[in-house]
Amino acid sequence: MYRVFLERAAEKDLNRLSSEIHARVITAIRGLAGDPRPPGCRKLSGGKNDWRIRVGDYRVVYEIADEIRIVRVNRVRHRREVYR
Repeated sequence: MYRVFLERAAEKDLNRLSSEIHARVITAIRGLAGDPRPPGCRKLSGGKNDWRIRVGDYRVVYEIADEIRIVRVNRVRHRREVYR
């Protein structure tokens, strides 16, 4: 099992979401504890350990530190805003 941490920016992003989307994103983030590379995840270019998962039109961008078994969620944004 991995420990999942939310960055302050990710917490703020989550607070802005509607309750329906918020629940779906939280479920996906909790799933990262068991499998940090679920089916459909993508490694982001330009970063060493940066990954993303899709939750509808939203993207969860996170880093994986395998040696210490930590997943750090950086951003939760709509797909048109997340990579800016």
